[in-house]
Amino acid sequence: MTDRELQARKRIERELHDGVQQDLVAIVVKLQLARRLAEADPGAAATLLDQIRAEAQAALDATRGLSGRIYPPLLDAAGLRAALRAAAPEAKVDIDLGDECPEETVAAVYFCCLDLLPATAISVRREGNALAFEVSTDATPELSGVTDRIGAHGGRLTAGPGRVSGSLPC
Repeated sequence: MTDRELQARKRIERELHDGVQQDLVAIVVKLQLARRLAEADPGAAATLLDQIRAEAQAALDATRGLSGRIYPPLLDAAGLRAALRAAAPEAKVDIDLGDECPEETVAAVYFCCLDLLPATAISVRREGNALAFEVSTDATPELSGVTDRIGAHGGRLTAGPGRVSGSLPC
């Protein structure tokens, strides 16, 4: 595991502890309060329960967001096209995987593209024995995570104004 990957895992662990866990503790405390209010002031209890529902939904969304950064379930369930469209709904996504590629290669390409967001267009295609991707963006992407991931898989990466492309062997 590289230093960058270790730092990313520590960030996620902090977000779980300081974010989602604290949100859930607050929800439990508010539920206890709502229980006490239910008999004394049903209107206040109903208002508090509406707040709790919204906070629970926010905690659920945060948990989904974090787990998607670890490994998106949509990638396994529906494939690369669906996972990238969900991650970059504003981008034009063009996927042509052709023959089968190992799951770890597809996942590495997914995370490379994710690291390069926001994107205006994402293209992934099979080129011989490699899986190539190109991400067009109006932003200046941070390339260090992508560079590490590409290097770990023995791939190549090129970057130019508004465009980053790379390939990983299948």
